[in-house]
Amino acid sequence: MEGDEIIFARLRSMDIGELRQQYNYYLNAQGLSKRTVTTVKCDTFYLFRYEGHDAFWQAVLSQNFEVDARAALHATLTKHSSVNPDTQISAYMSHLRRFRSFAFSTTGEEQYSFVKQNHERQQVEKRKQSQRSTKTQLPRPSISQVESYLSMWSGLEDYSLQEEALDKLFFQLCPKNTCIEDILLKVSTLNDFYSTHIFSTYPMAKHILTLDIDNRLQAGDLSLVQAIQKVTIKDVERNFYSFATKYCSHHNPSAFPIYDSYVDEVLYRFMKQDCFADFHRGDLKDYQKFYNILLDFRSFYGLEKYNLKEIDKYLWQLGRNVFPKHYGKKR
Repeated sequence: MEGDEIIFARLRSMDIGELRQQYNYYLNAQGLSKRTVTTVKCDTFYLFRYEGHDAFWQAVLSQNFEVDARAALHATLTKHSSVNPDTQISAYMSHLRRFRSFAFSTTGEEQYSFVKQNHERQQVEKRKQSQRSTKTQLPRPSISQVESYLSMWSGLEDYSLQEEALDKLFFQLCPKNTCIEDILLKVSTLNDFYSTHIFSTYPMAKHILTLDIDNRLQAGDLSLVQAIQKVTIKDVERNFYSFATKYCSHHNPSAFPIYDSYVDEVLYRFMKQDCFADFHRGDLKDYQKFYNILLDFRSFYGLEKYNLKEIDKYLWQLGRNVFPKHYGKKR
């Protein structure tokens, strides 16, 4: 095995983290902006993230690259994206072409030297990172990490008892949303426990009553969050997005994950750190996108054994521990 076959074998032996790091050095050497490098690093490995190592390399190294890569991307985008794949595929193809330029740029020992030098630089950077504050680098999500935080949850007496009280209220005492008194009791309790800052709970309760939400809650209709979150109070439209996710989640926790500032911050940090999905910060305020991002997070880190409620408990506690000074006590 000689020349480009040698370097392809070396590149193909890397996991997605190592490969992205090597590509990062190459992109920076091209004089690209930091923002462009971040976007390219994420989008280039779309196939790798969703279809795996072999599918990615089969597309990249295909002799009929333009046809085969486009077909693979179209199929994957159709499966995993809610947006028309025809509007996205050109951008992803351009990123794969750039990666091919990297893969085919040099051959044999010449490129091996390039990779080796970058590996040495990578080790230096890792040593520097280890000397920085741990607040800048979140621990990589894993089964052991999630298990640790789920075990900790039972030790949070105030929060766990609060959750038990809410479960009793939502599942036993007031499971339906056809009576204004029941809805008002649930809205007021959530607002107090979670500090959701609804300064006038009656308009929200009345708003929820008009939506006739019980069937949609049972069906896991994600559009219900958007319907609940905006309410007019004293002639001003208010947006209670986090509250709406909590209200829905406490009726059907397996279908409606909770959004809050801790979860937002942790997901965004992991996206910047590991590029587990392609999204903008504002996408977390779109509930359908937020839901899909959580699924991407769970899949990317191999956490499929956990339901969204368990993932939520993990993310919230991690955020609460890492960013305690930036957010008030709320859940």
